[in-house]
Amino acid sequence: MSTEIRATTILPAERRPVTLTTADGLELVGELALPPGGRTPAGTLVTLHPLPTHGGFMDSHVYRKAAWRLPALADLAVLRFNTRGTVSPAGRSQGEFDEAVGERFDVQAAIEFADFEDLPNRWLVGWSFGTDLALMYGDDPTVDGLILLSPPLRYSRPEDLDRWAASGKPVVVLVPEFDDYLRPDEARERFARIPQAEVIGVDGAKHLWVGEKYVQRVHNEIVKRVNPAAYPLATTWDGEFETFAE
Repeated sequence: MSTEIRATTILPAERRPVTLTTADGLELVGELALPPGGRTPAGTLVTLHPLPTHGGFMDSHVYRKAAWRLPALADLAVLRFNTRGTVSPAGRSQGEFDEAVGERFDVQAAIEFADFEDLPNRWLVGWSFGTDLALMYGDDPTVDGLILLSPPLRYSRPEDLDRWAASGKPVVVLVPEFDDYLRPDEARERFARIPQAEVIGVDGAKHLWVGEKYVQRVHNEIVKRVNPAAYPLATTWDGEFETFAE
């Protein structure tokens, strides 16, 4: 019998805790979720979380639910981790928050981990603060594309956008209609520096993507680019699953 996938539904995956080691000697707490049954991933999401000084971490709900659903529904590998000094239910990463400076080593450690694991079709997914990190430090030869959720463009600079423009890699920008920092019309102006950037305004959404329909919209937009064969995502599941207990 098929069951509706709800906010607390955890679908099967091969999940394991991981430790990322940075070039400046820190250990970062993380998790890798892979498709169940030993299936080869069709793509990989390397996720960068919102601002840790304002409650962002690897377990922020859009990413947590991506790890719960997308390995099973879309054959995607999902790598989540806490940047330096960030604490979440998964644990605390070493170091201290460094205003998007030392975090360059965190981004590179995640990219190198995905490369070491030979994970295919790697896309960076940044959310809020994570979008700045992705724009500033994520244009690595092993990265295939970039997806930005609620970019504030706070720490990143025009030259960071220019570097992505020169790369020619796909850049997808999801901007909530009622974002606290950057709304769709201004985002289209700012991201015009990247000719290949696709800026998508999401009606009714806010910066934190609260609400299950907005989480599903984000996940569908990601899957549409990274593994279009799995788009649109199923909303029901026929098989074993778990339920998250708050």
